[in-house]
Amino acid sequence: STANAPEDDAPNRYSRTERATYSRYSRDANSSGSSLPSNTLEKRIEELERELAKERQENARLMKMAQDKEELIGKLKEEIDLLNR
Repeated sequence: STANAPEDDAPNRYSRTERATYSRYSRDANSSGSSLPSNTLEKRIEELERELAKERQENARLMKMAQDKEELIGKLKEEIDLLNR
């Protein structure tokens, strides 16, 4: 539901970032007169993609933890209200 809304938007945000990163590398390679071989850039892109995948997993894990804690807080608040009555 609404708690998942930021997660649902994540793939769009990441794909824009990846496109911007790729465009920047392409532009840099063209403007620098290939100061770096294309295979070096490809390896760097692959490395960054692996790093991005790890960060996405960590982000998803942290989002899940935060959501679980929010649910626990809600339940505990309800319990406190019941005890106060």
